[in-house]
Amino acid sequence: MNSKYKKEIANDVVHHLEYNAERSHLIIPEYGRHLQKLIDQATAIVDVEERNKAAKYIIQVMGNLNPHLRDVLDFQHKLWDQLFIMSDFKLDVESPYPIPSREVLQLKPDVLKYPQNFPKYRYYGNNIKYMIDVANKWEEGEMKNALVKVIANHMKKSYLSWNKDTVKDDVIFEHLYELSDGKLNMLQSNEELLNTTDLLRTNKRISNKITPAGQPKIQSNKNSKTGKSKPFIKK
Repeated sequence: MNSKYKKEIANDVVHHLEYNAERSHLIIPEYGRHLQKLIDQATAIVDVEERNKAAKYIIQVMGNLNPHLRDVLDFQHKLWDQLFIMSDFKLDVESPYPIPSREVLQLKPDVLKYPQNFPKYRYYGNNIKYMIDVANKWEEGEMKNALVKVIANHMKKSYLSWNKDTVKDDVIFEHLYELSDGKLNMLQSNEELLNTTDLLRTNKRISNKITPAGQPKIQSNKNSKTGKSKPFIKK
């Protein structure tokens, strides 16, 4: 009897089951184990031409997983790189792109040097400090006075965005004097900053604009004219 149609014993089938804990580690799990086995088989092929054909076939299979990107040149380069990575750099085939190396992929990027600023008044932000530093370098005149007033108004607006309460202009002038190292002095000035009510209204309007688009707005079911609830009409 042909072995193809030979009835298998249930105990033998269960005994030869493969468990994930016993299988080899998948380098790129997104492609699945069948593709990993194809790559392992292609790596073991001795004939060079057959091995190159198998590699091109595997690239086509990988591209079919993302059909909208398989004809893009950059995506083709990415597929070939992933092919060599999944073969653990053991696949020896002709590639239309430079073959990556293990050493290059394991290189770590340089550590970014983030600015470490710990300001005393954090609610003003770093931009206010930059503006104050620029104003310190300007020559005395109307342009500098106008810039200092703009900075003070912006400081008041930032202060109210985090502290929902009224603030006196003297407090802003003291903070401006401190942040500028005593170079911008408005303590004895008669200048008046923008009204607190207007600034709070502006901050509220801006916060409403940045509400997430998917968040539903709560609407009242009361009639806007009579103030009464709309009656339920049975259809």
